[in-house]
Amino acid sequence: MWAKYEPKQMIDTELLATLRLQRIPNIGDVTAKKLISHCGSPTTIFEDKLQNLLKIEGIGTFTLKNLFNEKYLKEAEEEFRYIKQENIKVTYFLDADYPNYLKHCIDGPILLFKKGNIQLENRKIIGVVGTRKITSYGTAFCEKLIEDLAPLNPIIVSGFAYGVDICIQKAAIKHGLQTIGCLAHGLNQIYPKVHAKYTSEVEQNGGFFTEFWSNSSPERENFLKRNRIVAGMSEATIVVESAEKGGSLVTADIAHSYNRDVFAVPGRAGDKYSAGCNTLIKQQKAQMLTSAADLVYALGWQLDDKKNKTIQRQLFIDLDESEQKIHNYLQSNGKQLLDSIALDCQMPIFKVSSTLLNMEMKGVIRPLPGKLFEAL
Repeated sequence: MWAKYEPKQMIDTELLATLRLQRIPNIGDVTAKKLISHCGSPTTIFEDKLQNLLKIEGIGTFTLKNLFNEKYLKEAEEEFRYIKQENIKVTYFLDADYPNYLKHCIDGPILLFKKGNIQLENRKIIGVVGTRKITSYGTAFCEKLIEDLAPLNPIIVSGFAYGVDICIQKAAIKHGLQTIGCLAHGLNQIYPKVHAKYTSEVEQNGGFFTEFWSNSSPERENFLKRNRIVAGMSEATIVVESAEKGGSLVTADIAHSYNRDVFAVPGRAGDKYSAGCNTLIKQQKAQMLTSAADLVYALGWQLDDKKNKTIQRQLFIDLDESEQKIHNYLQSNGKQLLDSIALDCQMPIFKVSSTLLNMEMKGVIRPLPGKLFEAL
């Protein structure tokens, strides 16, 4: 999408120019990317003439009125010094280590500041959000979800907030998964303060992302901006529990607008913190998620080697007696016709047909041409 300037690592002059651009009022991420694409790099924006920049479609005098204001250069220089003194890692939206899914979001941050040991290459990335007032039902679901997904080694992204966020990130650490906390403030602080005790573990098993400078405080609008990073960098977003209104529903809407898969954990009618999830499902803005198996099936996480096939089967341990019998038969005998399965398993064809369909939905068998079936 943005092809003119692709540094392997930002040099200091480019970083300073990008910070300056990030600081200027009325220039958001979309406009900043438009300017960079037109001029070729952040530094050349400030070397160009205003009348040339005003020729860019959709950019007018109001947008650029502060572009050459020295005040914002001085503020950028101050933040630049802080980044260097604290050895803050910075990733630019065209860098190789910038989250790949987020690159495709037009409003993704032009800069991300990070701490920890984040490794995104060729990894499955899942965002998990929900209420800050998590119930025992939500806690149990988070722990079981991570336990079952652990063999597939996904990265778990959340907001490091109270409730579902910290619950899912602690579960990820427990099972040795990489987890990333997306913050609504600068890296010089932690909010909520009570979660400071988890920062070391998170940094060892992933880390933190933020687009906010060191002088940014955790204000309401920052949390809303943070939500787009959680949704944007994730292959899919899961809402575990939510009331009828809340930030997690905003995250789900953003993910939906990015054409990402959205999942919601259903709850009983009348439960306050299941109301939002139930509505998402009812409005078909989210797929129902009752187990890790649902996620694996919907995202098509089909793995080829024998080890990973074994891992995937472990997600589906709830086979009934008939399903288990057929599965054992196919494992022992390889690809088989429907009639052969019915005959050798001593089951009527109508029952075998319905059982095979259930097993296919669970991802433990697959149909082949010629009315053959095989175990996965």
